[in-house]
Amino acid sequence: MSGNTIKVILADDHALFRLGVKGGLSGNRFPDIQIVGEAEYGASLFALLENTVADIVLLDILLPDISGIEVARRLRIDHPAVKILAISSENSTETVRALLEIGIDGFISKRQGNPDELADAIRSIMNGLEYFGSDISAIIYKIYVSKKKTTDATPEFTEREREIIHLCSKGLLSKEIAGRLNISPRTVDCHKKNIFEKLDLHNTMEVVQYALKHGIISLE
Repeated sequence: MSGNTIKVILADDHALFRLGVKGGLSGNRFPDIQIVGEAEYGASLFALLENTVADIVLLDILLPDISGIEVARRLRIDHPAVKILAISSENSTETVRALLEIGIDGFISKRQGNPDELADAIRSIMNGLEYFGSDISAIIYKIYVSKKKTTDATPEFTEREREIIHLCSKGLLSKEIAGRLNISPRTVDCHKKNIFEKLDLHNTMEVVQYALKHGIISLE
């Protein structure tokens, strides 16, 4: 950021929208924010960044040539110092999730944004904070809840896998378990491998502790 002026590039293929943003941010109300460039396409944005110093890009997700998601991904790689504020009417859960994984700095919906909120978002982001509009925040919360449910869910085990976990809790080795269950030690090891992968754990002791904690087995 040069001095106290935040240098902004606006990437959007709609001329009237760009004109509205420029008009909304101009004048004496927002003297610390300056539009230093405009891009109608993803390619023209990257060309502009070769010769223009910018602090933040206001990025539409629906550009004609390159998807905004891909533009955001390339910005993170080629211009990591440039902040990204997505401004779009495309705010599906899939889009928001993809942008969060890339690590954008903020997202405002075109349906609800206004010049005051846009200025607040730009300033917040340049102060090291993230900024998401209320409707986007609601989507992010749904993503969080969905992810938490998936993370918290106990994996499904076959009857054989449960038997093996139970025998592991008794301290039996693969050869001993094989003898008890009338199967080969190699088959026991294959079942153990599947159990480790389902739980993302790496040894028998961790599996037994997890199984006891979640009621998959019980000590007799």
